[in-house]
Parts: sequence; structure tokens; C-alpha cells
Amino acid sequence: MYILGMESSCDETSASVVEMGDGVRRICSNIVASQIEVHRLYGGVVPEIASRAHIEAISRITYEALDEAGITLADVGAVAVTAFPGLIGALLVGVNFAKSLAYARKIPLVAVNHIHGHVAAAYLSNPALEPPFLALVVSGGHTSFYRVDSYTDFCEVGGTRDDAAGEAFDKIGRVIGLPYPGGAALDRLAYEGDPRAISLPSPALSGDTLDFSFSGIKTATLNYLNGMEQKGLAVSFADVAASYTDKIVKAITQKTELALKKEGMKTLVLSGGVAANTHLRASLARLCEKMGVTLAMPDRSLCGDNGAMVAAAGYFEYLAGNFANTSLNASASDSGL
Repeated sequence: MYILGMESSCDETSASVVEMGDGVRRICSNIVASQIEVHRLYGGVVPEIASRAHIEAISRITYEALDEAGITLADVGAVAVTAFPGLIGALLVGVNFAKSLAYARKIPLVAVNHIHGHVAAAYLSNPALEPPFLALVVSGGHTSFYRVDSYTDFCEVGGTRDDAAGEAFDKIGRVIGLPYPGGAALDRLAYEGDPRAISLPSPALSGDTLDFSFSGIKTATLNYLNGMEQKGLAVSFADVAASYTDKIVKAITQKTELALKKEGMKTLVLSGGVAANTHLRASLARLCEKMGVTLAMPDRSLCGDNGAMVAAAGYFEYLAGNFANTSLNASASDSGL
């Protein structure tokens, strides 16, 4: 069947048609209207501007997705939309458009958790993947471990207690003058520096916990940069990027090893926007090879927010009979996870 997926949780408006069924997981179209250039002026996402941009784009890209897939709304078996978590104004645009479209055309509607969507992106790049497995979702708003018992049953077993890894990368990237989004540029710059040049605290909390705290490493890096400026000393931004990236990647890898052992899982799914980070992908690949664990990751093009991941997750909600109606509302929180 064909699933029309819609994503508008932050600063990407996306619509996608995905064909799902027995042995079939195929992306027919995946249109993304990016707002990067708009928000680059402000160094980060401005929620009100993001919401208005979603309004301007969502109808156009939905019909572009249908045209590229070579189908019409009459062929769509279900409409899937991200309903939570995310920026509330941005989410409301997608939810209200999807509700109206589904109601007008009498198409089943399913609500999708944004986190479930990121994990479902791995199904599209790894056709044989199926639960149970351990999922690590690393993005601008999340750095969390989930035990995925079925396609729709998730249990969080660890995560960050404050900031997320993606936010931490973007913040320091912005401070050292890298273009928005800072995380992607920081990933590239880190290859040019010495990862041992600067001593920084680990975001991995000590003990048997699977939790992180990224506020400390951000503060320590800011203090280092301010101290060097006050002393009139030159700073190697490449060394900053390398040391910062190395410490964060090692912390995530350390906790991932512990999580795999505690949960007894032999498959790891890495997803979310920061799953595109080349240092993290390489480090977890080495860990999984050492542990004899299968590593499944979405293609880097599917790590960011997109409609295809929402459609894939929506398919499994459809099979589970988790339908929504016109009372569906958006939520900024992780409620329902």
C-alpha cells in the first residue's frame, strides 16, 4: 500500500510517498522544503518563522510528492503525520493539513511519534531489519536509548538529562563561527584538528546509568574559548572541533556498549539527525564489530527530518489499528512514546 507521510516538527517541511507491504519498503518520493537559509540569519531555528514557512510549503510539496510518485490521492491507503514531539506551532501546521486532507478524501489517518519516525528510517535502508533491537536516537532534541520490542512498542532505557548531543554540536559550532547548522560543519572541521589538544569532561554520567549530561562539556568548552581570548592567545578551532567531537562520540559509544550489554540486544539501530555524523557512525561501527552486534543505520540522506520516515512509521501504526480522527492534536512533548 502507499502511505503519504508528512513531517513539520521543526524547520523542515516534508512530504513523501512510501510503498510498504510484505517484503516491500520503497520510497517513491521524498520532498523536503528546507528552511536552513532562512534560519541561518539568526543562528538557529525561530519557531514563529518556521511555522509560517510550513504553511507556505506544505500544500505544494504534498502534491509534488504525489506527482513524483506517479500516484493520486485515490491511491493513498493512509495519511501519516508527525503529531509529537516538536515545536508546537510547526507541528500544528502538519497535523491540521493532514487531518483536513484525510477527512476530505476519506483516507485513514495515523499519528506518528517523531522518535518512532527516526527509528523507522532505518527500515527503509535496511529491508531485513525487524524488532526487537536497541535504538539510539541522537538529534538536536534527543539523545536517548530505546528498547524496541515491536514496530510500535518503545521503552526508553536511558537518555540525556539536559541538552541533546545535536544541540551541543550546533551551539559550539555557532560559537566558533561555523555556518548554521553548526553540527555538520563541526563534523568536517574535526578531521583537521587534534582530538587530544583540549581536556574536556565526558558527557557520559558515571556509574551504571545509561544517561548523559551535555551541559558540562558545553560550559567547559565555552570557558576554554573565553579564557584563551582573555589571555590574548590564538585558538585552533580545528582542535576545538576535534577534541569536542572526540569526547562526545566516545561518551555515546561508551554508553551504547553498556546499553547493549544490559538489554542483551544483538542489533543496534542508530538514527536521528546526528546519526549522519561521520565520527559517530565510524565509532559505533567499530563497537558493533567488536561485540558481534548488527548495526543498522538509515542512509545519511534519511537521518534528518523527512516525510519518508514518518510514512514508514505510519504504516506500522496502521497495521496496529492505531487510527486518529479529527480530534487529533499536536503535542510539544514526548507524550505517547
